[in-house]
Amino acid sequence: MNDMKFPSQQMGAFSITAISDGYLSAGLDLLSNIDPMDASKLQRDAGVSDPSSIHINCYLVRGRGRTILIDAGAGGFKQWGGTLTANLALAGVRPSDIDTILLTHAHPDHIGGLMDASGEAAFPDAALVVHSREVSFWEDDGNLSRATERARGNFLFARKVFDTYRERIRAFTDQEVLPGISAMPLPGHTAGHTGYRLESGELGLLIWGDIVHFPEIQIARPDVGIAFDQDPALSAETRTRLLDVVSSDKVLIAGMHLGQPGFAHIERRGKRYEMLYEKQHRAGCAP
Repeated sequence: MNDMKFPSQQMGAFSITAISDGYLSAGLDLLSNIDPMDASKLQRDAGVSDPSSIHINCYLVRGRGRTILIDAGAGGFKQWGGTLTANLALAGVRPSDIDTILLTHAHPDHIGGLMDASGEAAFPDAALVVHSREVSFWEDDGNLSRATERARGNFLFARKVFDTYRERIRAFTDQEVLPGISAMPLPGHTAGHTGYRLESGELGLLIWGDIVHFPEIQIARPDVGIAFDQDPALSAETRTRLLDVVSSDKVLIAGMHLGQPGFAHIERRGKRYEMLYEKQHRAGCAP
């Protein structure tokens, strides 16, 4: 098995590997509480060459007899992403090897990869584990009827995915989802937006889902929201609180829209936060 191309961390019994699904494109005009020029400057100062490009990460977790995937990328939905399956193969993992998929939430760039080109389940043997609030939100006809035209497509797509995995959905409400992996509610982005905390001994890692979409902007300015947030004020509150916690506790974090290095620490500098990518256990990056 060769996954040396991919950023990886060992967390006690678990090995966690960041697997890129590619990129999606979103303009800085989707951000709120910041002038696009200021947003662009933050990107430039951080060395970002394409300011509208958002990276899509998925996380492969192996250990304790399981092969787990956390989120499944966009899978080519709207020409976004689509490199997950090829990159899993480079990491020595076939779709049928995945026994559990943990979802942070059900936006298209996190669930698109759950379906193959013919509309079948891309991971035929995997249980789909997702917060019950997330499932009930997308399946509520009242929510669908109130949705904007853009959001309407997201509802229909989420329902199609849930239907495809219906026999294998495990909707949870409590904290522990698997031995050594607990769910952390991170409200605001979606109704059931969830982070996953992996712990082994004294080591801990938080996979925080969509706390940020543009990390170079929203970590420096946690008050900055994005149009994808269902509740922008709550989302900003969650982000601010979480940045305080992970910087104080020195928690290693991973996120679906961090860059390809996949893992980072948050440091507090005065009143500002800064993200430092973790280089440990990393040997190059996937293409």
